[in-house]
Amino acid sequence: MVVDLSRANWRKSSESGSNGCVEVAFVEGKVAIRDSKDRQGPVLLYNPHEWAAFIAAARNGEFDRPS
Repeated sequence: MVVDLSRANWRKSSESGSNGCVEVAFVEGKVAIRDSKDRQGPVLLYNPHEWAAFIAAARNGEFDRPS
C-alpha cells in the first residue's frame, strides 16, 4: 500500500510541549502515525476501524501503567 504523505497535515497533542511524541495525519482514507522526533523515519498506516479500536482502548485505560 502506497500513500502519498507529501501533503499530510500532521498533528500532535498540545500537551506534548517540546518533548517528542507521536504525530497523526488523516490521508487517503488512512491514519498515518510517526515519531515527531524522527519526521523522516518510518510511518505506520492504519485503517479507520483499527484507529477507532485503538482510541477506544486508550479511553478505556487498556494501556495504563499498573500502579
